[in-house]
Amino acid sequence: MTIARTICLGFLSAILLGALLLTLPLSTTSGEWNSPLVALFTSTSAVCVTGLIVVDTGTVFSHFGQGVILLLIQVGGLGYMTLSTFLMLLLGRRFALNQRFAIKESFDQPYNQGTRNLIRSIIATTMLGELTGIILLFGRFSQDFNPLEGLWLAIFHSISAWNNAGFSLFSDSLVGYQHSLLVSGAISGLIIFGGIGYEAIIEMYLWLRHRWLRKRRPFAFSLNFSVVTTTTLWLLGVGTVAFLFVEWSNPDTFAGMSWGEKAIAAWFQSVTTRTAGFNSIDIGKMTTAGLFITMGLMFIGASPSGTGGGIKTTTLSILASCTKTVLLGHHHVILFRREIMQTIVFKAIAVVFGSVTLITIATAVISICNPEIELIAILFEVISAFATVGLSTGITASISPIGQMTLIFTMYCGRVGVLLLMSAILGEVAPRRVSYPEENLLVG
Repeated sequence: MTIARTICLGFLSAILLGALLLTLPLSTTSGEWNSPLVALFTSTSAVCVTGLIVVDTGTVFSHFGQGVILLLIQVGGLGYMTLSTFLMLLLGRRFALNQRFAIKESFDQPYNQGTRNLIRSIIATTMLGELTGIILLFGRFSQDFNPLEGLWLAIFHSISAWNNAGFSLFSDSLVGYQHSLLVSGAISGLIIFGGIGYEAIIEMYLWLRHRWLRKRRPFAFSLNFSVVTTTTLWLLGVGTVAFLFVEWSNPDTFAGMSWGEKAIAAWFQSVTTRTAGFNSIDIGKMTTAGLFITMGLMFIGASPSGTGGGIKTTTLSILASCTKTVLLGHHHVILFRREIMQTIVFKAIAVVFGSVTLITIATAVISICNPEIELIAILFEVISAFATVGLSTGITASISPIGQMTLIFTMYCGRVGVLLLMSAILGEVAPRRVSYPEENLLVG
């Protein structure tokens, strides 16, 4: 079995097992058997760390069901290969070379050395981040709920935020805490660090340690770190300003808030569109411009090796630099004084093309099955599913069963990756050994 198929089947197995557990009467507050479609949709959304829901998580699912969802989120956020490898390390078992290559593929690593340390670092980073979030959120939730319930809410929302899942036990997500600087700050921090990628976090730690030890040799950041952090900061800043501009006078979102509250809400909206799925305002009441800005940020998504989806920040940076190269008449794509390999540029183009194709087909299918729903609402839903965001204008539950199955497939493709899924379907392809003559072609 190829590495791509191993990863894809691993996620699929987790989804089916989760759906089975969520179908049980033990998982619902009513004590009755759950709808198979609802269970499958919820399980897929959890494993794919999306957050789209067809029923209210906090009222329909029991504490057991919520626990299953939380476990699925953790599995989906860490990744099938990371979790299975960590369990093997706990059992003291060795893993074969093909398993190391699977881990390399799942994290898009150019090498397969140091696998054990990589897995340990990922688990340690995850536990530290989620524990920090639990402590911060408990300080706020314990004021509104009894200590035990406040602790459970803190645990659930911390893990959901770190893994960019967007699941909430509140019916209105975080609208009730839109003015809370502590909740908005804690959730935003968890989303950013969870989505920026483990490699960037580990490199940030190494830089801090380098500064602490006051070493004379300057610390050299990797190209990945430079691209990821710079692009992330730019997107967060531009998104915040854009939401402030288009939603400032909207009576259903920002109007009525103070300047500071608007700034917090705009910042949170800019952060959460980066594949997190929490919302502190009513998404369905945003302006049309606000919805299009949200769709653009959702499509870009998080960073490689992080818990989020989308085409990734590195892909955006490569394509932007590729455009700059063409406009300047140069022949090489340069980022931070480093030349990008042609194969990486091809991969970035393929990612965008495959993503746009999938979104177009899914939007068309749902539009045909649900002609009564506006196109912009369907497109918003599909992009949210593909980028594993979870934001919705409120139409998820009203979409037809065929439409919901389409969203399930879209979420799955978005989580495992379009190229990885195609590789799993096609299998190993032998490299081409024939060269053809070049010829000019009109473009644009």
